[in-house]
Amino acid sequence: MPTFAGMKEFSLLMSVYNNERADYLTMCFDSIAAQTVRPTEIVLVEDGPLSAELHEAIAKEEKRFATIKRVVMEKNQGLGIALNAGMQACSYDIIARMDTDDICMPHRFEVQLAYMEAHPETDVLGAWITEFDNNPTNTVSMRCLPENHDDIFKFGKKRNPINHPVAMFRKQAVFNAGGYQPCLLFEDYYLWARMMMQGYTFHNLQEPLLLFRRSPQMIGRRGGMNYIRHEIHFFKKLRAIGYISLPRLIINDIQRITVRLLPNSLRSSVYKHLLRTGVRRK
Repeated sequence: MPTFAGMKEFSLLMSVYNNERADYLTMCFDSIAAQTVRPTEIVLVEDGPLSAELHEAIAKEEKRFATIKRVVMEKNQGLGIALNAGMQACSYDIIARMDTDDICMPHRFEVQLAYMEAHPETDVLGAWITEFDNNPTNTVSMRCLPENHDDIFKFGKKRNPINHPVAMFRKQAVFNAGGYQPCLLFEDYYLWARMMMQGYTFHNLQEPLLLFRRSPQMIGRRGGMNYIRHEIHFFKKLRAIGYISLPRLIINDIQRITVRLLPNSLRSSVYKHLLRTGVRRK
């Protein structure tokens, strides 16, 4: 067993809201408990009133983890505002992100923390994610991303270059860049773009460190005219900060609109077969 005495302290930042399932939250915390290196503290933002089931699940986790710090918001404010509030409550400069329905690989925090300590120039560290349907054993695809900063910068002009649920970053760098800002559905992508334009350094580990929960509802939310409007607005923001050119904006809009207008079943196939890497079966 490796020795971890020299590793720095870090915060784990998560947000939960009323529509989430208590059993998924429990599975998420099970994966945290199984980590080879556990967070020094867990900051859990309650984004508005929660169900009785979620309150019960959180109470059980408070007995298992003495380091949980709850940040309670009276009204649902959305992920960006919730995470900004959570970051304010984080005690440590290194923050790991995670969603409350996903599952960490057992060595996730050990690997990421070791990299951050060995590379103090890195401000945001991502990794690959393995996507699953319903059961964690039913893995269907993998979202692989470029490794080095220059390639991440180029990739980000077309698609989100960091898998947000498995990100680890330096709190002060994120705050200096303005934190999460209003950009509905794309708060994290907008943050990465602004940070890269301000000269912060990114890296992606070339291995999957998190199991990401897919669902038909998720695919459904990524289609339709409302999503198209938000996406067009987002790419205009990237153009406004100088991250993408006008031709790139037009190409992005055409490609995205085409996918958003597809029926859910076809859109799911696009994500699984064109935008992801297949998971090899033994």
